[in-house]
Amino acid sequence: MTDPATDLRFDGRVAVITGAGRGLGRAYALLLGSKGAKVVVNDPGGALRGDGDDAGPADEVVREIKAAGGEAVACTESVATPEGGQAIVQTALDHYGRIDVLVHNAGNVRAGSLRELSYEDFEAVVDVHLRGAFHVVRPAFPLMCEAGYGRVVLTSSIGGLYGNHGVANYGVAKAGVIGLSNVAALEGAEHGVKCNVIVPAAVTRMAEGIDISAYPPMGPELVAPVVGWLAHESCSITGEMLVSIAGRVARAFVAESPGVYRPSWTIAEVGEQLAGIRDTSDPWVLPPVPSAHVDHIRNSFAMATKGTDNAG
Repeated sequence: MTDPATDLRFDGRVAVITGAGRGLGRAYALLLGSKGAKVVVNDPGGALRGDGDDAGPADEVVREIKAAGGEAVACTESVATPEGGQAIVQTALDHYGRIDVLVHNAGNVRAGSLRELSYEDFEAVVDVHLRGAFHVVRPAFPLMCEAGYGRVVLTSSIGGLYGNHGVANYGVAKAGVIGLSNVAALEGAEHGVKCNVIVPAAVTRMAEGIDISAYPPMGPELVAPVVGWLAHESCSITGEMLVSIAGRVARAFVAESPGVYRPSWTIAEVGEQLAGIRDTSDPWVLPPVPSAHVDHIRNSFAMATKGTDNAG
């Protein structure tokens, strides 16, 4: 095992971390700060629903980083607006003159069944998780491209990958983040900018009301090193998703079955060929970078060009 004293460092790097006043974001900020990064600790300090504001959590994390010998500054702007996102990135420029790392972790929760969810609660969650990601990526990304270096880590969830009851707003937002990350990875590739997604799970205040008595250890500190690696200059992947839950780290990915080709279809034939259509025994795994979009089209066209009916 690697000696923590010789772990990877961030000396000279400037990291902006949203939602860094509590929970996962706090763990990320403390870790990167302890490894030499200059950290912008962004958190308006609101309640779980996103209501209210309190400078205390962000200020406290800054104090912790400084007490450990690091450098940090607090920013209480909200990611929910374009102006807030710009101000968060500008804080890094004003205090440290650059931005090397952007971790978008800010989140809120407004639960409600799909039959009852209000438009207000839908928009409020999308504003923070999804639009919030764009609001900080948009001003940071050109700066990173111009500098020829950048690491962006966006936050999805198993709720975005697989859905869950009572959180359509959250599921939509977390799924959308994956699309944003793929585009940032593609457009950043030639400029030394890498973008990946963390799919984390940890016991934080978002677990309030859940029976966690049977849970294994799954504190934020188990997720933080994964984000640290994605944020580090040695990160060797882009356009990917890493899962971190209870000490397990894994890759999540989108795949397709090869499917069935026919020169023409009837409605009935789709049902008749469903087993072959859904056969995942030899899947296509198409990494977004460098060319999944093109590969998907090319491979599909190749089946049509061959003109061979492979229906069973």
